[in-house]
Amino acid sequence: MTWLVPLLVLVPLLGAAAALGLVRHQKTQRAITVAVLAIAVAVAVTLMVLVDRHGTIVVQVGGWQAPYGISLVVDRLSALLLTVSASVLLLVLLFSIGQGLADDDEDAPVTIFYPTYLVLAAGVLNSFIAGDLFNLYVAFEMLLVASYVLITVGGSEQRVRAGTTYIVTSLIASAIFLAAIGLVYGATGTVNIAQISERVAELPEHVQLLLHTMLLIGFGIKAAVFPLAFWLPDSYPTAPAPVTAVFAGLLTKVGIYAIIRLETIIFPRPQLNTVLLVVAILTMVVGVLGAVSQTDVKRLLSFTLISHIGFMVMGVGLGSVAGTAAAVFYTVHHIVVQTTLFLVSGLMERVGGTTSTRSLGGLLKAAPLLAALYLVPAFNLGGIPPFSGFIGKLGLFRAAAEDGSPLAYATIAAGVVTSLLTLYALMRVWDAAFWRPKPAAEAAAPHASTAEPHAHLRAPEPAPLTVSEETGEAYHPGGSVTVTDAPHASRASRPDETAAGGPTPAVGEAPPRTRLPRMLVGVTTVAVLGSVALTVVAGPLYGYATRAAESLESPDRYVQAVLGGDR
Repeated sequence: MTWLVPLLVLVPLLGAAAALGLVRHQKTQRAITVAVLAIAVAVAVTLMVLVDRHGTIVVQVGGWQAPYGISLVVDRLSALLLTVSASVLLLVLLFSIGQGLADDDEDAPVTIFYPTYLVLAAGVLNSFIAGDLFNLYVAFEMLLVASYVLITVGGSEQRVRAGTTYIVTSLIASAIFLAAIGLVYGATGTVNIAQISERVAELPEHVQLLLHTMLLIGFGIKAAVFPLAFWLPDSYPTAPAPVTAVFAGLLTKVGIYAIIRLETIIFPRPQLNTVLLVVAILTMVVGVLGAVSQTDVKRLLSFTLISHIGFMVMGVGLGSVAGTAAAVFYTVHHIVVQTTLFLVSGLMERVGGTTSTRSLGGLLKAAPLLAALYLVPAFNLGGIPPFSGFIGKLGLFRAAAEDGSPLAYATIAAGVVTSLLTLYALMRVWDAAFWRPKPAAEAAAPHASTAEPHAHLRAPEPAPLTVSEETGEAYHPGGSVTVTDAPHASRASRPDETAAGGPTPAVGEAPPRTRLPRMLVGVTTVAVLGSVALTVVAGPLYGYATRAAESLESPDRYVQAVLGGDR
């Protein structure tokens, strides 16, 4: 079944080419994209089962044996992340399609969205199967190009500025990574991960430290660890909800995956474990303090994203099977839950017209189901038992307690504080957006999202409606100018209506009861149920993560699978 492995990259790329050639046939584009990602999910699930039963699957592209050719490697860790990532990519795509159908603009989308989204999918999936550093670099560049297009699509000033910050930071990370690859090749004569693992122990200590540090910095920027996470809160919140959701769920986890490979296969010695634990503490604490200080839901979630990356780094830094297993489990949990929360924030913006907690209010009466959809993943991310967030954190704390060092206990303390402050920040959003009435000033004058202040530019006073001779549609001359919210633009609220489409409520009253589009609610509900399902299958999933960690902590298995022979 080795032929399945290349399909994870080939099918999305071929689908992207087909979708790009059908820019005038948006419905066909959409069907191709859904079909491609459904195939990716099926292939990933099949590989996950096969790898767990029969061991690591290796494909030598073109028949060139390692280390001379390109190796594609799927072990338990790869297969697990492939399955979760492909599922999230498909779910977010369906949310995006539902958004376009709800806004009734499916015939005029940003046609580049679907091909770009498939290139992003190919980059994510390629990252998890890359068996050499240069192929991993190529996957990162695919991600960079696609994500830059997605984060700036729509063309607003704020998105272009955020996209510029994102791409400059990513280019710096790529330059560091490429330089590290050159140094690794100069020192070991190979870029194959398995062969590097064999040869790196022969290098002088200071050379190992240099190579290790450069690779860790490059991956750390991708993963958004402190102090290399400055770019994320200003980049992610400006993008549309589907784009932000997939970025938050997957892109930083590619960096985490690379760090896990680095610390378990390439440099299995505990050379920088102390540094990783210190970085984990700082990432958790600084990130959650940033979250507590935010008044915008998207920015708050971006900071919680940073803080919870610290939990994964903590597990890797412990350098044990228990720590790595907990980090793998928590990575899966975080992909699902963080993606879900960003999808929910998109629905909150749709109902309330903003993501600012200063302007939101009364959503519990306006959209009761939305209140439940927010509360479940919020509890999960905060670590309330019996959800998967609690199980993952408990596994990390137990691994740290088994380590027994003062620094390990410090990570436990930082983790507890981070969990409590995360719950506080998320419940503060609940209180402001759902429980309290809409602020009087905002009820009288609803406006566009503060997360995207340039998305809707309105004149101070609305002009009388004028009927277009060409289209027959009514409009306000000099009124609102809508910038496309990729891949589909949300309809801008008229000055006399709320974002939900109803009449403006009286001052101090809750917005009217809102009927959210069924497809958007359905997809978000599936995401929430998926986050709950992680709790239901926590036992088998944690067992799988433990088996994956055991394989990672024995790099000889990886080396033998890739290079073959008696090693």
